[in-house]
Amino acid sequence: MSMFKSMNISASALTAQRLRMDVISSNMANVDSTRGKFVNGEWEPYKRKLVETAPKEQNFQSFLQKASGNSNDIGSGVKVTRIKEDDAPFRIVFDPEHPDANEEGYVQLPNVDPLKEMIDLMSATRSYEANVTVFNASKGIMMKTLELGK
Repeated sequence: MSMFKSMNISASALTAQRLRMDVISSNMANVDSTRGKFVNGEWEPYKRKLVETAPKEQNFQSFLQKASGNSNDIGSGVKVTRIKEDDAPFRIVFDPEHPDANEEGYVQLPNVDPLKEMIDLMSATRSYEANVTVFNASKGIMMKTLELGK
């Protein structure tokens, strides 16, 4: 096992959580954007975006070790597989004064719920902080190991 494996695993999680926080920020910034995308000659409201993650694939060496029975299967980190749009329906609000209102006076607003976004943001922040703690602990262990050689 590499001396830096725990740091690499934490770094991959930090990158994924940072991207998740960026996507949440984008969702919050567009909570009232009625003109997100031009589709079939009409404007469609902004659609909430979600980050999908998955474990990183193992490399050939890890498969070889597993086959030979010398595996210490601890994982290899996380990767972002895609950023997808949420298919939840748009919010409908009666506002006949709005420039994007239809003939009946209703406006389609994005499917972004600020409460859900704040909960997701708190979760991503806590995960980010936990991975920073793990990264710093790994760094501290390595520094103590180097001090033993003095």
